[in-house]
Amino acid sequence: QVQLVESGGGLVQPGGSLRLSCAASGSIFSIHVMDWYRQAPGKQRELVAAITSGGSTNYADSVKGRFTISRDNAKNTVYLQMNSLKPEDTAVYFCAADLKYYSGGYLLSNDYWGQGTQVTVSS
Repeated sequence: QVQLVESGGGLVQPGGSLRLSCAASGSIFSIHVMDWYRQAPGKQRELVAAITSGGSTNYADSVKGRFTISRDNAKNTVYLQMNSLKPEDTAVYFCAADLKYYSGGYLLSNDYWGQGTQVTVSS
């Protein structure tokens, strides 16, 4: 079975930095796109950043210039470096992956999600 596990969340003061990691494990053949989403209390889940296997990236306007997404394809891991954090960045951050994996001798495709990690920006 495929699993995505996030780490790196926590409490940070405004203006501070955090680095999130998300490692995918299991019978993975390939991962096309890896994303970071976030969901604040009472709000819809929103896309924060995305990166393809070739390294193309996309960011939400609210985080451009402050967040950087990267990935290590050999480790099936995606990172989110968050700088100049603001209170409005407070949310549960989820990683997601569009991947191909082996199951029962077949090569299948699906989207997988991590369990989320809390990021709180507060003084």
